[in-house]
Amino acid sequence: MNYFDPLQDEQRKRDDEHYQQLKKRLHRYLIKTVEAENALIDSWSKDQLRHYITGKIGHFVADQRLAVNRRDGELLTDEMIDELRGFGPIQQLIEDDEISDILVNGPRDIYVERQGKLSKTALRFIDNDHVMRVIHRILAPLGRRVDETVPLVDARLPDGGRVNAIIPPLSLCGPCISIRKFRRLPLAAGDLLTYRTWDEAIQEFLRQAVNNRCNILVTGGSGAGKTTLLNVLANFIAKDERIVTIEDAAELSLNHPHVVSLETRPPNLEGQGEITTRMLVRNALRMRPERIIVGEVRGEEMLDMLQAMNTGHDGSMGTLHANSPRDALNRLEMLAGFAGYRGSEHTLRQQVAAAIDLIVQVGRLANGERKVLQVQEVTGVADQNYLLQELFHFDQKLRSFQQLAIKPHNRKLQQPEKKAAAPGFAGYFTP
Repeated sequence: MNYFDPLQDEQRKRDDEHYQQLKKRLHRYLIKTVEAENALIDSWSKDQLRHYITGKIGHFVADQRLAVNRRDGELLTDEMIDELRGFGPIQQLIEDDEISDILVNGPRDIYVERQGKLSKTALRFIDNDHVMRVIHRILAPLGRRVDETVPLVDARLPDGGRVNAIIPPLSLCGPCISIRKFRRLPLAAGDLLTYRTWDEAIQEFLRQAVNNRCNILVTGGSGAGKTTLLNVLANFIAKDERIVTIEDAAELSLNHPHVVSLETRPPNLEGQGEITTRMLVRNALRMRPERIIVGEVRGEEMLDMLQAMNTGHDGSMGTLHANSPRDALNRLEMLAGFAGYRGSEHTLRQQVAAAIDLIVQVGRLANGERKVLQVQEVTGVADQNYLLQELFHFDQKLRSFQQLAIKPHNRKLQQPEKKAAAPGFAGYFTP
């Protein structure tokens, strides 16, 4: 698409100072005209809006005695449509289904992620005020605001995507916007095979682990694909089970008939009314859940999750930011400390090891591909250290998934398999 080629005529036109000034004047003229005529442009179709704007641009050009050719007029019309009813320069990025993330670093730098790779676009805002107008337009329908008293905000878009905005003085390069788009069609297990995120052996192993009610933690860095994998794993859950999901910003999209989705709530401007993940986890335990899924474990709710996993709520799942499976277990200990845990370190490690059955580490490679890097079983604690057993890993030199010929220790992983194993899967679940 044209915004990825900075050498195109359209971009040379956008970079032209005269064109930018013309667009700014035209934008102000259209806003005043729409307000003066009380035009209900939000209720119009795109064709109606295009016809209206084309006419107004014609009047403006004639009145100002400007030389604007047909091609420039069409470009101005497209941009004014995006300005008046969309999100300005980034509207076309939002409409592009191949783009997963949109990153605005001030008015001059706009990046996107497509197929796991970041690239700089040729799009620009006019100035900081232009970026701020778009931020306010994004946040207004959400009932959120950002200003000097509240210079950063994180919110969920109506379509399920996420937006983060941070402005000066916290941001030194100008107002910044980070948008994580929501996939209209969530990835399924077969898609992960197509993208080589995992292979059939890992897929079938994890499918059976879910069916046999293993407690699974999906770990990795930011943007590694943790939520995507969690969504796929959750869709392996039997259709007759009751699932309660808990998220800061609802991203999970389960193809399941019995799901109760809970979402945290930030405090209001007076600092009141906050609903935390821990509060929702505690409430979920009173809702007769058969599975509890926490979108991201990041705070004091960890203690309640451990208690749930150790007291009959097998098959629970969640994600955690961590660099490795062992790092994930250490982070759980740290979170327990933040939550006010007062027991001994040994007791805590025993509880963690008893609660977590499997850790699935995911990551994004240098070429942008996302992979299941490791599947490790937590087997216990010895000499004050966690015992981990690697069952699968991705060999980056061979660029292939490797299955280790090791039988799991966990009895849940040794139960008779419920489904035939996929080709290449050794059938761990056979007693």
